[in-house]
Amino acid sequence: MQVEKFYYDNRSVKNFAFATILWGVVGMLAGLFVALQLVFPSLNFTQYGSFGRLRPLHTNAVIFAFVGNGIFMGVYYSLQRLCKARMYSDVLSKIHFWGWQLIIVAAAITLPLGLTAGKEYAELEWPIDIAITIMWVVFGWNMFGTILKRREKHLYVAIWFYIATFVTVAVLHIVNSMELPVTFFKSYSLYAGVQDALVQWWYGHNAVAFFLTTPYLGLMYYFIPKAANRPVYSYKLSIIHFWALIFLYIWAGPHHLLYTALPNWAQSLGIVFSVMLIFPSWGGMINGLLTLRGAWDKVRDDVNLKFMVVAVTAYGMATFEGPMLSLKSISAISHYTDWIVAHVHVGALGWNGMLTFGILYWLIPRIFNTPLYSKKLANNHFWLGTLGIVFYAVPMYWAGFTQSSMWKQFTEAGQLKYTFLETVTYMKPFYAMRSLGGTLYLLGALFMVYNIYKTVKAGKLVADEATEAAPLEKIYTPHKGEHWHRAFERKPVQLMVLSLVVILIGGAVEMIPTFMIKSNVPTISSVKPYTPLELQGRDIYVREGCYTCHSQMIRPFRSETERYGEYSKAGEFVYDHPFQWGSKRTGPDLAREGSGNLKKTNGWHFRHFREPSSMSEGSIMPPYAFMLKDNLDTSTTRAKINAMRTLGVPYAKGFEEIANANLMEQANFIATGLKTDSIKVAPTKEVIALIAYIQRLGTDISNQQANK
Repeated sequence: MQVEKFYYDNRSVKNFAFATILWGVVGMLAGLFVALQLVFPSLNFTQYGSFGRLRPLHTNAVIFAFVGNGIFMGVYYSLQRLCKARMYSDVLSKIHFWGWQLIIVAAAITLPLGLTAGKEYAELEWPIDIAITIMWVVFGWNMFGTILKRREKHLYVAIWFYIATFVTVAVLHIVNSMELPVTFFKSYSLYAGVQDALVQWWYGHNAVAFFLTTPYLGLMYYFIPKAANRPVYSYKLSIIHFWALIFLYIWAGPHHLLYTALPNWAQSLGIVFSVMLIFPSWGGMINGLLTLRGAWDKVRDDVNLKFMVVAVTAYGMATFEGPMLSLKSISAISHYTDWIVAHVHVGALGWNGMLTFGILYWLIPRIFNTPLYSKKLANNHFWLGTLGIVFYAVPMYWAGFTQSSMWKQFTEAGQLKYTFLETVTYMKPFYAMRSLGGTLYLLGALFMVYNIYKTVKAGKLVADEATEAAPLEKIYTPHKGEHWHRAFERKPVQLMVLSLVVILIGGAVEMIPTFMIKSNVPTISSVKPYTPLELQGRDIYVREGCYTCHSQMIRPFRSETERYGEYSKAGEFVYDHPFQWGSKRTGPDLAREGSGNLKKTNGWHFRHFREPSSMSEGSIMPPYAFMLKDNLDTSTTRAKINAMRTLGVPYAKGFEEIANANLMEQANFIATGLKTDSIKVAPTKEVIALIAYIQRLGTDISNQQANK
């Protein structure tokens, strides 16, 4: 049989590996800094480095820069060897690499500047969203080109996960990023309120599923057998794992919205499919761990396998906890608390981080043709990383339980036992311990940077690795007794199409009724569009990332209705583009901030924005004194009104012509009222708009109207 000689491209693998290391350190540094800001609020010393702006930078850096580059590193290395073919195009590989890095740099610039779409894990504005789409197509083109020119007939299980990742992330990104541009740096979500929340958490949960999980499962299926020099434990289990996982995962998004204004039927679907997810998830974990059966002595001595074993174990822990958190009784305790922060970081630090480190330690010496510089340093990194996860997660679990307990406790007289601020100040020691865990984890990563630097310096990149393989057989004759699934493994396009169909089912069943059946989002006649000043104030609220600490969704619990007011209804949010329900309460809920017993004076809000601790002793909220000096940009008012009308907000025809006059009338009224409180501020300042928005919250609906 004729054998063809060809070369693997290791240069692209090296580029993505170095980017993974660089952005990993940057993302971890950002995470540690925002964690310290909750302990030492004085670290919010600039508007560009406030918690609300840096927290999205941290999540984007870890998800799309660190893990994203880690995915591409692992895929580019493993795909070539599994297909016995060089990547389809060196040019596409270079475009993909540099394009992705430019996207990351754009995110690192725009997010601290406050240029954000205001949707968790999808904060980047519309020009960057378009760039992401283009780069994802380039990646898919390169990947499928490689698969189609392969010299290996069957597609190994890792490639199944790569294909499902590509098609699903494409669908998630496009659907969730549907937005109407207002200016080059500002857009409004095409969806509003309940519908926007459903789409966002369909995306948010499945970004975890298909960006942080399925590609890493593909890497697990390739690198653990390679590192252990053993075959995957069960081929049949891998088939069940793959198809069951991608079908069930896509339904689970609504479990992030339990007890909210989302229709109950959608919440129930999310719960049912979330609970079922434990079976394929643990099937994958078992398949990974049992691949090491009979090789545990090697695990003890091989640092690469140590990282990988901890990673798969963390995957098992996180995927057991996720279904449990989707149960209503547990969600009632955990949601909006630091329990969720702990859960997310077990996955990010344990599953993604430790597997990435294990792959880097295994891969770098091979492409540089030299042994790892120091196994001792790698072992130190392993223990620092493992201890870092423990010191991070345990305090956050404890903090979450404590928060929920304090929020819900009543005195014998039937009054809430604790103010919200008391629960915040009680959390500081836990946040300090969390910061220690993050420091240990980062220190371990810095050990890795030095170790890999010395390894690279001692070796030389094998940029074009020579190999050979027989060409693909034109006609394939199935073997007797061959498993039926082998037919799919020979047809990558059909496999991709079937994967697409499987993941579309769940999204369609949940979204189509929510969008098409009006009774799912009943309107409330008293709910009116925001005034121009309030709309500008809302955009400032989004710009500053206030949703990262404050929710605007009161659940139907006595503890919440006593603390915040009447529980939230679906019809309240029909003009919210994007929705601002939030996912974490570091600060109190603001859904009724402008009404009822919660209402505070304009003067209180002014002083609170200027120096939060002056009005709420012990507050860890960043100061917003710059808003007292910065003028509101009213040049965008007309475009914003027009955009909102296009999205269905019932502004009167021609209202955009008088919108700024309306804005200044309301601003002058607020500024004049502040003078009676001995506060002199020009009506053109940003703080006036933010006060207007905050004071609007909850005023459309009286308790009597809300109960109709």
